[in-house]
Parts: sequence; structure tokens; C-alpha cells
Amino acid sequence: MIRKITESVSWVGKIDWELKKFHGSEYSTHKGSSYNSYLIRAGKTALLDTVWAPFAKEFVDNLEAEVGLRNLDFMVQSHAEVDHSGALPELMSRRPDLPIYCSANAVKSIRGQYHKDWDFRVVKTGESLDIGKGKSLVFVEAPMLHWPDSLFTYLQGEAVLFPNDAFGQHFATEALFNDLVNQDELWHECVKYYANILTPFSSLVAKKIKEVVGLGLPVEVIAPSHGVIWREDPLQIVNKYAEWAADYREDRVVLLYDSMWDGTRKLAEQIAHGISDASSSTEVRVHNVAKTDKNDVITDVFRSKAVLLGSPTINKGILNAMAGIVEQIKGLRFKGKKGAAFGCYGWSGESFRQLDEELRECGFEVVSEALGCLWEPGPEELAAAYEYGRAFAAKL
Repeated sequence: MIRKITESVSWVGKIDWELKKFHGSEYSTHKGSSYNSYLIRAGKTALLDTVWAPFAKEFVDNLEAEVGLRNLDFMVQSHAEVDHSGALPELMSRRPDLPIYCSANAVKSIRGQYHKDWDFRVVKTGESLDIGKGKSLVFVEAPMLHWPDSLFTYLQGEAVLFPNDAFGQHFATEALFNDLVNQDELWHECVKYYANILTPFSSLVAKKIKEVVGLGLPVEVIAPSHGVIWREDPLQIVNKYAEWAADYREDRVVLLYDSMWDGTRKLAEQIAHGISDASSSTEVRVHNVAKTDKNDVITDVFRSKAVLLGSPTINKGILNAMAGIVEQIKGLRFKGKKGAAFGCYGWSGESFRQLDEELRECGFEVVSEALGCLWEPGPEELAAAYEYGRAFAAKL
């Protein structure tokens, strides 16, 4: 299906309503997703990106039926990850002479994944390609947003920015445009996408935004590789990225815990009560990490100014679900957040001390000594946990 976006640009991608997991099982996609491919028709006809491999034949068949593969003059591969390049082998088997414009890093990645040596045309920042009728494509390299090969493409003459994985979200919708979808759902998916994928590259995000804005190019449409196309106030998502890239935090505290026999859960709930009572304006969230979607947990961590981690001791360490979340937090390299640790124990009691060290390794400022509770918390221990929460709130 071809859906017109501007005079020269059409959407030719694939909506994936059934997708529930992405990047293997690393990212939950409760709202499905889309693989946005674009057709640009001026004097010349260009294809910008393809779709994920499971939909390759369907995608290329549709292009053949509606456009004619012989009518394609070239394609731009913005990024070589398989959700964007997966249909390349099918396409190139039918059009082996089709030139592929991409970054130098994309050539390495495409060759490494598909073991083919197609007609690659390497482009660099500032280079442009005349496509006729007074229009041209301007290229901007965007390494680590979020792969080394990422490339932005700007359609001069219609002010359309194609930023690939930047400014997108995993959100399946037939509505296609940002002004036609539920705004709460849209922004939830946007911040989740940034928190879980782009957070480690925030300094690069901020730098690239300044670079692109510094070019002084008008932007009337932003067409990312996943989710909706931004046509109403398109720069609102750019402004949000600039905000999220600046060590973002809200007046929110999140408590993450796992528990064997509910002791650590009881501590978490009492600490949460204490924080809330001491600072009524602060939103307090509590997650059992063994029962909550891990990407939703990470989104809450991203939005928070402080995080408390809790686990009972098992085998001189922490529970498995908590260890997994800690590893994710460490890799995402959050900045400007405070933290503390807590947990129950029956024998040796290493868990909360280990979590205290993990918080430091994650780059958090630990503001309270870790709270440990021997055996099941009774009235005195629960009261102490409540006061711990009140004291923690005072340090934020």
C-alpha cells in the first residue's frame, strides 16, 4: 500500500500489529510497531530503507506491483539493522544493479550481515544528491543514534527530515500521523523508546540536534523509521529529545525490589509511604521487578530523580530479576540520579550492601546508608523503614 505524505514522498512500509518483543526479547512492544519505508518521486525515484526480513517478499512484491522495480533509480539505506535492511536481499535479487547510498559504516554492516557486495555509494555529512524538479537529498551522518552507521536524510524542496531511528517509537497505527493518534499513548511510547534505547547516547543526541538545527534548514515533516510521522508541530519531538538528553528527571522516586517471602516487599512499601508522606508532591512508584515488564521499569527509572533497590540475600547475592535490572541500568548510564538500597536477610546479609555498591557503579549518588532487616520485619522494623523513607526524601 502506498500512502501519500507530501507531494513527492509516500509511505510504503509495513505495520506490524502482532509484534510484542523487539531486539530479541530485550524490548517489549505492547503497541506493536511499524517499519517505515519511504518512496521519494521527483525527477528520479528513490527508495529510503526497507522492512524487516519476515515481510521482505510482501514488501518487494508490493513495490513491483505499485511502482515497478525497474522504475527505482537508487535507494538510501539509513541504517543497516535488520528491521530496516531485512528486505535488501529480496530487493537486490530482483534489482542487483540498484545503487545503495549509505554511510561507510553501513557498508561494513551490510556486508557483514548479508555477505554481498552490492553497488554501494558512500555519502558523508553535507553531501547532496540532485533528484530533479528542484529537489535534492542532503545527508547528515548520525553515528551512535543508535548504531555507528546511522544516517539522516533531508529532502530539500519539501523540508522533510528522515532521521531513521531517532524521533520514532514502537507504535502500530493505521492513522500514520502524530496528530491523528491518542497523545497519551504516543508520548508514553516516545519516552519509553528514548529511555530504553537512546539514553546511553544522550550526549551525542544533544550534539546532533545542535548540528542539525545549526544547518538552518526548515523542517515541516519528520518521518522516522518506526511509528508515526510528525507533521503537526514536528519540532516538538526534537525539543523533547533535547530535554530528555539533558540528564532528565521528574519529581518522581521509584522503588525496585524482588522478594522471596514478602519481607523485602513490606520494607519497600513502608519506605514508599515514608517518602510520600514527607514529600506529597513527589510521585512514588513501586515495582516488583520479577513481575513487571522490564522496559516499563527502565522508563520509570529514566523519569525518576531517585531510585531505591531492594532484594533479600540468596547465595551471598541478590535475586536474579534484580540482577538483570541492575545490569540494564548500568548499561544505560543514567546521569544525575540519587539512590539507596535495602533488603531482608536471614543468614549473612550481603544483598543490600551489594546493591549499594551496584548503585555506585551505575553512577548514582548514594545518599543513605543501606537498610538491612534481619528475618521478617516486625512492627519496629516497619516503623524504621517508614522513617528511612522520610529521611531519604529529605535528601533529594
